[in-house]
Amino acid sequence: MRVLRGGRERPSADREATANLLESAADGTAGVRVWVPPRQIAFGRRDTRASGYPDATAIAENAGFTPIERDVGGRAVPYTGDTLAFATAVPRTNDDERTGLDDGSVGINGGSVGIDDRYAWATGIVRTVLVDLGGDIEPGEPPASFCPGDHSIRVAAGGKLSGIAQRVRADAALVAGCLVVTRSDASELASIASPVYDALGVPFDPDSVGSVEAAGGSADHRTVARAVETAFVRALDRDGPDDEPSRDGRREIVRVGPEPW
Repeated sequence: MRVLRGGRERPSADREATANLLESAADGTAGVRVWVPPRQIAFGRRDTRASGYPDATAIAENAGFTPIERDVGGRAVPYTGDTLAFATAVPRTNDDERTGLDDGSVGINGGSVGIDDRYAWATGIVRTVLVDLGGDIEPGEPPASFCPGDHSIRVAAGGKLSGIAQRVRADAALVAGCLVVTRSDASELASIASPVYDALGVPFDPDSVGSVEAAGGSADHRTVARAVETAFVRALDRDGPDDEPSRDGRREIVRVGPEPW
């Protein structure tokens, strides 16, 4: 298993590191990455077809956000430079072959599960971590959230703090998401999402953005990042040590850039 740590200054180079994680999974080595991406707005395919897309990218650039285009659908996701991202890549055989998940890990690191199983597995891991960190959270999202989807996590009766998506190939799958940790990050995310979504003609409510901190959980990025990383690593490799991952023949930490903490 490979555990990637750190980020790269340019969004294109940073995305390349995550793409390499997927390529390693295709060769049979699962991987995990939890990091702070550089300041950017990741637009989905639907966004790029909107008549207001040129205006939306101009708004992003004028505010210091690099516009990029994601390989999957969905709507724009701002990363403020404080927003966490997480990704786990697993080998895949055939989504039509299903072995069951048992405790949430069996079958994932072998590929013989479906797309809905991976969503349930990943959201379950993130929700458990946030609860363990003191967060009062629940599945779902309020109306007019950023990047609306069926696999979101919100502050209980409050704003959305995490969303999850997948990229699925014949030989591997990447399950990835964003995680808003602090109230200040939520505020900045909302302030840029509002004009961008307006340009795209997509409903957005600035009050729909939540955070781990607003849920009563930790506001420390490193604490949250390491907890999410460790949870995914343990779920993928139950035979490894219980402390944080290290290079030991089964796992290897790969530093792709500096960490902000």
